[in-house]
Amino acid sequence: MRRKIRKAGEKTNEKNRKTKKTRTTVCLAVTLVFFALFAARLVDWQIVHGGEYRELADRSTSYTVETDATRGEILDCNGEGLVVNTTRYKIEFDKLYIDEDTLDEMILRLIDITESNDDEWEDALPVEVSPDGEYSYSNNNKEDIALLLSEDYLDMDEDTSAAECIKALAERYETEGDYTPEQLRNILSVHYNMELTEYSNTQPYTFALDISRNTVTAVSENTQGISGIEVQTYSTREAVDPDLAPHILGALGSITEDEYNEKTEEGKEYTLNDSIGKFGIELAYEDELKGKSGTKIIQKNSDGTVVDTVQTIDAEPGNSVYLTIDSTLQATAVKSLAENVKAAKAAGVSEQKSSGGSGYGEDCEAGAVVMLSVDDFSVLAAASYPTYNLNKYSEYGSYYTKLAQNENSPMYNRAFVGSFACGSVFKPCVACAALEEGVLTADTQIYCSKNYDYYPTNVLQCMHYHGSLNVTGAITKSCNYFFAETGRRLGIDTMYLYAEKFGLGEYTGVEIEESKGTLAGRDSTQWQEGNTVQAAIGQSDNVFTPLQLATYVATIANDGTRLQAHVVKKVTNYERTETIEEYSADEPVVVDTCGVSQENLEIVQNAMLQVTQDSSGTAYSMFGGYKVKVAAKTGTAENAGSDHTTFICYAPYDDPEVAIAVVLENGATGKYSMQVAKDLLDAYFAD
Repeated sequence: MRRKIRKAGEKTNEKNRKTKKTRTTVCLAVTLVFFALFAARLVDWQIVHGGEYRELADRSTSYTVETDATRGEILDCNGEGLVVNTTRYKIEFDKLYIDEDTLDEMILRLIDITESNDDEWEDALPVEVSPDGEYSYSNNNKEDIALLLSEDYLDMDEDTSAAECIKALAERYETEGDYTPEQLRNILSVHYNMELTEYSNTQPYTFALDISRNTVTAVSENTQGISGIEVQTYSTREAVDPDLAPHILGALGSITEDEYNEKTEEGKEYTLNDSIGKFGIELAYEDELKGKSGTKIIQKNSDGTVVDTVQTIDAEPGNSVYLTIDSTLQATAVKSLAENVKAAKAAGVSEQKSSGGSGYGEDCEAGAVVMLSVDDFSVLAAASYPTYNLNKYSEYGSYYTKLAQNENSPMYNRAFVGSFACGSVFKPCVACAALEEGVLTADTQIYCSKNYDYYPTNVLQCMHYHGSLNVTGAITKSCNYFFAETGRRLGIDTMYLYAEKFGLGEYTGVEIEESKGTLAGRDSTQWQEGNTVQAAIGQSDNVFTPLQLATYVATIANDGTRLQAHVVKKVTNYERTETIEEYSADEPVVVDTCGVSQENLEIVQNAMLQVTQDSSGTAYSMFGGYKVKVAAKTGTAENAGSDHTTFICYAPYDDPEVAIAVVLENGATGKYSMQVAKDLLDAYFAD
């Protein structure tokens, strides 16, 4: 029994030895197969496809760069360019391609080329070099010097000398070499400006803008075989006629942090280096004009060589905006306004010299005019004087500083934002209200004895003894006495309710910035009954914009229907082949109706016609024999200095097409404001 058991154990051990041997063999075989596969893969990586994989490894760094979009253009109603894009040339450094070891030498060479051709390079360093090589700070550059010394850059005390700044900049930018003081200063200026403009792999640096053809040729010849420095084209934005309509067109400026944050929150794509509309159409239609930037991916290998560039998203140009402005009428408005402001001033100076005293218009320096289409209240022309050159304008330039310091405020848009005492042009509104409320009838007579003294503490003078007048005669001759009594009977509350309906003291709805003006009684902080008679003749607290006055007279011409004023006609794609948005002249936006019956409106309309057709009318001398019948009202408003003169009209009387409002600040004599309107009517009815 024991022998059998021993034999069974021997068999078991032998079986176990065979199993272990099999396992070892399998493990060895698997290991050999694994190493064989790994060796084969290494051969594939390093020998068979070695070159391909080395190239892929070299392409380990990529940069995404934005490409600028062309901004949309601004055109007049006939498609004539007002603000257009023009191709210019610039010198640009691309950090992805540039050789840093030779950059300083190239900077000096490029400076020599640009200066020899009377072009300018971007020089941002507020340090100058004297002929004997001494460094000093530039005059009138306190803000630039403070920025240079700030903790964001050199972090040095404000009493640091210019020479110490140069030394610190040389260390900061690791600039070494045997350079003259002027050469060193110029090299450092370029490096400093690179830092200011955040020059990087994704942000090229513009060395010079708007260079001449000679510079283009010279740079191309001197940079052959040198990567990273190129002459490139770019679009510059400029007004075709920079004096024509700067207050309406507006301008671009550097985006602020607040503007950037606001646009980002709206989901718009902007960078801190972008320009953005600051006022006018450029601001109001920023979203339509801007366009969308594109992107490209640039790949570099390990030694810095660019191996591939792929445009991933094409830039999309902005849309084009058509205005309702007619360039011919606008040019007439600008020219006539300037001439008549100067003429009013010259006449005032002459009268002052001959008779002494003041208040003759010798202080007339400014004015504004607006012409609307009665059909849809589109702005055909709007000029403000004094004006300025839009192409010279820059938020931070010396020309801007000069404009800002001008006491006559040429950047102020008097046509849309300026609010002025209106004088007697307010009287048709009072007449409409009084007729509709039954305070007057067409035949009601009021006797003018010149001095209106119903309120002894607020005596009002008329220009003449008019005797008995009805409403037509009172408008024709502009009788203050008649309208003082009418205003008293009507009351200030009723008066301003009708004024609102005519658009006075109300926003007109125009797309760019405008003022609401002030309506006496409604907007006054203090009021006494005696103030009502002053308000009724366009004095007291009544101050309105020329655009509001034009809207008011256009409403009278349009039989009491007030439409929304607008200066934009349509928006198209950049190529102008597709209309995206359009203001329909056939379906104008109705804002309000004046609440005056057709019968009463016709009484006032006829009275305004008599202003120009009756020999006693205040505008008869200018329009008595005019080729089309004009309905009008003149105005003179008291204020500090010479009186303002105002004028409103529409024409033709029988079938109104255009309405005009003119204000000459301190103009004193009404004929000059009437002449501006006549010049515009001449241009409009030229055919």
